Amino acid sequence: MNSKKMRSGFCLLVFALSVFSLAPAVPAKTNELDALRQTSKAFSAVAKDAVPAVVFVKVEKTIETGSMRRPGSPDQYNDPFGFFGDEFFERFFRDRMPQQPREYRQSGQGSGFIISEDGYILTNNHVVGQADVISVKTHDGREFNAKLIGTDEKTDVAVIKIEGENLPTLPLGDSDHLDIGEWVIAIGNPFGLAETLTFGIVSAKGRSTVGIADYEDFIQTDAAINPGNSGGPLINLDGEVIGINTAIFSQSGGSVGIGFAIPINMAKHIKDQLVKEGKVTRGQLGVSISDLTSDVADYFGLDSTRGVVVNEVVEGSPAQKAGLEAGDVILKINDRDVESMGQLRNTIASMEPGTTVRMLVNRQGKEKTLPVKIGELSADSSRSVGSSVPSGTLGLTVQNITEDMSRRFGLRQAQGVIVSSVTPDSEAFRKGIRPGTIILSINQKEIRSVDEFNQALGESTTSKKVLLQISEQGYTRFVVLSLE
Repeated sequence: MNSKKMRSGFCLLVFALSVFSLAPAVPAKTNELDALRQTSKAFSAVAKDAVPAVVFVKVEKTIETGSMRRPGSPDQYNDPFGFFGDEFFERFFRDRMPQQPREYRQSGQGSGFIISEDGYILTNNHVVGQADVISVKTHDGREFNAKLIGTDEKTDVAVIKIEGENLPTLPLGDSDHLDIGEWVIAIGNPFGLAETLTFGIVSAKGRSTVGIADYEDFIQTDAAINPGNSGGPLINLDGEVIGINTAIFSQSGGSVGIGFAIPINMAKHIKDQLVKEGKVTRGQLGVSISDLTSDVADYFGLDSTRGVVVNEVVEGSPAQKAGLEAGDVILKINDRDVESMGQLRNTIASMEPGTTVRMLVNRQGKEKTLPVKIGELSADSSRSVGSSVPSGTLGLTVQNITEDMSRRFGLRQAQGVIVSSVTPDSEAFRKGIRPGTIILSINQKEIRSVDEFNQALGESTTSKKVLLQISEQGYTRFVVLSLE
């Protein structure tokens, strides 16, 4: 290369470097703000598509004089119209109680969302379950009278229907593929403020010991949920519903960043049955089970606490016919790991009666696969062995005592209920109540079933304390617990 060309190339290089050095640099702050703007626009786009399908639900019921719990009263168990709020919410009423009429109308409110163009709406049982009149107001201002298609108290899912044209809908997602830490948006009508949005993340999955419903598999989120959000959708960033907002954990009635939503996969299963049959049919095994603790796992020679222990097998049940025995540890159902008692219970309940499953169990250190034909859970068996009823206000769960249990614990008659689980940080646990404890009476009123237990507990909410007579290894004592 000659010297003239070298000088020319050098001059071009100097010029290029000069131009580059004079060009303004893009500030890092600008890039960060652009990223935030894009995130903000993403949330706005999801909300724009989702909000039109979310509806305001108003309900009314005729109440006889003397049966109403006054607003603000703690007596939630004696409230015949308790579906206007849930156990964590204050009830909201639009009508004041007249002085002394024979009957009056009581009203409440909640949320819901349209899932089909022909007007089917998902909401909560505690919002619409006992209403005489259900009305729905849509985003565009239209008002409809809604028909109750069906409710399921055990999961707190309800389906209602309106007749209208050009109804917007929300697509249903897959809650099984939801990950902890994902962004989610809660939409509803908190405190009657229509079309309110809050956002947060999925804090946890599979919460099954909350004490809100019989069958629990809740999504926990820190997206703010408040009274009136019940029945509204929890959606992901794809605009799909992944849960139905149901309750909050709060001592004040306001959001503290712990909200619970029913997984949409569970709700879809319930919805399909309600629309098709008007009722929900559940499967059952006929066993009493408990979670596998570390000491029990060590005793059985297991290297983890995954799985559940069979405490008792009901005579003539599908479990007995399949060869399941007390002391077996259920590890898998159809090659799916059994993580907890709640998960197994939900799995079996969601199965069609007559379905045969493969159950992997550990029996005295050896694994064995049993084919089990799922039975049908009848109304009479819903309070029998294996059906525990949560008493969240006491921090414990109880179930009925069978004849076999009576003989085992040396009871002279079928008396009391048995504690099947206790929350570790509860007052009940601190005062020595453990699984296996027999509760004989509440406030010196003998009890012989879960239903009598719940009734007696409901009659105690005004005083905020209950006197329990309990029996442990033949020793009887009294314990006073506060209603939390």
